[in-house]
Amino acid sequence: MPVIEVEHLSKRYGDKVAVADVSFAVERGEIFGILGPNGAGKTTTVECLEGLRTPDGGRLDVLGLDPRRDTAELRQRVGIQLQESQLPDKLRAGEALELYASFYDNPADQGKLLDTLGLTDHRNTAYKKLSGGQKQRLSIALALVGSPEIAVLDELTTGLDPQARRDTWDLIEAVRATGVTILLVTHFMEEAERLCDRIAVIDAGRVVAIDTPAGLVAGVDDEQVIRFRPSAPVEPGVLEALPEIRHVERHGGQVVVTGLGNALHAVTSQLARLGVIAGDLRVEQANLDDAFVSLTGRKLD
Repeated sequence: MPVIEVEHLSKRYGDKVAVADVSFAVERGEIFGILGPNGAGKTTTVECLEGLRTPDGGRLDVLGLDPRRDTAELRQRVGIQLQESQLPDKLRAGEALELYASFYDNPADQGKLLDTLGLTDHRNTAYKKLSGGQKQRLSIALALVGSPEIAVLDELTTGLDPQARRDTWDLIEAVRATGVTILLVTHFMEEAERLCDRIAVIDAGRVVAIDTPAGLVAGVDDEQVIRFRPSAPVEPGVLEALPEIRHVERHGGQVVVTGLGNALHAVTSQLARLGVIAGDLRVEQANLDDAFVSLTGRKLD
């Protein structure tokens, strides 16, 4: 049985429709991503699941509970990392964790949690003196201190530098390895592709696709772009004659070949027959960005 079920969720604020029709299910132990641009309805959807907002329509089930009716019990079993959160500047990291632990019937071992998240040395550091990455680690610790079955992480790495973002991804994979189901809200393609087992793509308050990252990409035309610098001149027609090749262009000393299927093998084999070496060879294939454009008709902002 899924641990989260959403059926035809809708939510509006006055004349503005935030969520028009959203349905998906999350299996126990997976990292399930909700991917979409700002304003797509991602945060409103998870806030309804958390019991923080009351939906206008649809059915919600989290661990067999109704978020509207069973809010108190649900908060004992679901950890939440909000899109925006702030603690008092002078509150120490260890004090924050101790405070949050007091809210739960079965809190996690705080020392172990600090150690797992690399915060042991910052236990006595005031919140305002923590770096962005350390604050994000602390927010994850606060979401996990109740020993939740599900962790909801909303825009987990927004504002972090690339290294801090990758460090945080490693932590999330380690958390999932302990058996926690993770609902991850993001607008970072690389984050979704790296972490998620499955992704629901939401645009304008509707789910436009649900699949694995590879499955979403597979739905895009399997066009490849091959770039290289030949060791000797190559006439475009020699490569365009290959059935796998659509188009060949030259940009200065670089040749750019567009093809399908086994285009790379076809090009390299033809070059080998000509005695030409392909230097600085690069292959660009469809990715999650291309899948999003294919599904929505525009790039993710």
